[in-house]
Amino acid sequence: MGQWFEEWFESPEYLTVYKKRDDADAFELVSLILSLTNIRESSSVLDLACGAGRHSLIFAERGMNVTGIDLSKNLLKLAVEKATESNLKINFINEDIRKLKLDKKFDLVVNLFTSFGYFETDKENFLIFNRAAEHLEVSGVFVFDYFNTPYLIENLKPHSIDKIGDTIFEQIRNIRNNRVEKKIEITGKHRKSTYHESVKMYSANELVKQLKKSGFTKIGLYGDYKGSIFDQKKSQRFLAVCQKQ
Repeated sequence: MGQWFEEWFESPEYLTVYKKRDDADAFELVSLILSLTNIRESSSVLDLACGAGRHSLIFAERGMNVTGIDLSKNLLKLAVEKATESNLKINFINEDIRKLKLDKKFDLVVNLFTSFGYFETDKENFLIFNRAAEHLEVSGVFVFDYFNTPYLIENLKPHSIDKIGDTIFEQIRNIRNNRVEKKIEITGKHRKSTYHESVKMYSANELVKQLKKSGFTKIGLYGDYKGSIFDQKKSQRFLAVCQKQ
């Protein structure tokens, strides 16, 4: 049996569950990133764990040269289809970010919308910071977007049920062993499936410590996609804009 993200992200049900995901937050986040950095048209962008390419597509629409990396062939297939439909040239690569080693450096590296904390060990999870640093130009920027743990704990919704067509999606959420666990039970006319999500929770202090350990000395913290200054108790997101010096 594979790891949870290999099974869940490759399932047809995953795209159904997240089909209603609003692209407005992706546009807002990309706009914020561009306002906070010197990234401009023709800059090179590396999207780590790009999924179905929501952010990659927007960067490409803004005139940037984009490379998207993801482990899921299922999600990358959709990303390629969307790029083709929009006549956008994006280099999508199927690879495990822990093993990533490209012969190119980028002006901007991003890891967005909590595409982090999936692995069992801290060492594996924090490898993404090292990979980002290794693939950045000297004056490049790394943007890391993750949930703010105290806000998540306070606002976790334990249970929800959605009906999409003839299929019922029940999600049960809890916190166990310092991880946010989710059980997704899917009941249709002819089948019933169960999937899981499990994301490690880290404090802001832990994340900043590891970013510095990976060589980032200039780190700006924001608490949402509007660019509000980060508040450890109240902010919804932990958004770090990082540079090496």
